[in-house]
Amino acid sequence: MTLRNALVGALAVVSLAACGASTPSADTGKIQVVASTNVWGSVIKAVGGDEVEVKALLDDPSADPHSYESKPADAALIKDAKLVVFNGGGYDDFFPKLITTDGQKKIEAFPLRDNHAEPASGAPDAEGHDHSVNEHVWYDLHTVRAVAEAAANELGGIAPGKKTTFESNTQKFTAALEDLEKKVAGVGKGRKVAATEPIAHYLLDATGAQDVTPEAFSKAIEEESDVPAAALAEMNKLVEGKQVNALVNNTQTENQVTKQLVEKAKTAGVPVVEVTETLPAGATGYLDWMSKQVDALSQALKA
Repeated sequence: MTLRNALVGALAVVSLAACGASTPSADTGKIQVVASTNVWGSVIKAVGGDEVEVKALLDDPSADPHSYESKPADAALIKDAKLVVFNGGGYDDFFPKLITTDGQKKIEAFPLRDNHAEPASGAPDAEGHDHSVNEHVWYDLHTVRAVAEAAANELGGIAPGKKTTFESNTQKFTAALEDLEKKVAGVGKGRKVAATEPIAHYLLDATGAQDVTPEAFSKAIEEESDVPAAALAEMNKLVEGKQVNALVNNTQTENQVTKQLVEKAKTAGVPVVEVTETLPAGATGYLDWMSKQVDALSQALKA
């Protein structure tokens, strides 16, 4: 999905059940945190543990996160929060507009993304990796680590007596992230993949696999417009001709074109790796969710 500034539709504000959050109340004694999505909420929960109450505005695993229209209740939640966390980069533009309290503690993930290998032009590097800016930074494990560390710092400032707890939780969380980085690093070198949408861009880049999705196809899907016939034909050829080792599919924003592409991949025997934009039902947290996606992707690329 592109940097959309207009998010439409409706989605109920629900608690971050997947991260163990209950409905926050004034007498819990816990630090109140509001996140734009349950992905970032789960990262904060991993750092804050039992010391935080987390609410996520977006945590419906069956909904398109881009189809969201904020409500007055959202602003009230954010106003009362001690810490707010959002993605940024144009992904959840509704969220910062709701922050009306000057000086409120906040964490924006996108500016924390790892830029160590990104050419300013966004062009592929010598190995063919596309390092163009992509807003889906929760698939960049370096950025997730940076958000966790920022959370430990902010929460420690709010509750100094619990600072060592937050730091300890962060160390455990980042150690697990490092294990995932080792598992995925270079596993796709020499392999090719196609994707219905580029949400797992950073994760694919970490594998070393080459994303050969036609640019016109990605652009059309991102902009929710008709896919040009030539781009669709090229994508079908890649899948039906088994010219890719895996098809990465965003199950959260499927349409008729992507559904047909998935069916063609299955018929051709091309592994389909499912990814999502928010934690699915049953996921116990970020690490549980991402570990399963990393395992599925690694298995597909090794096949």
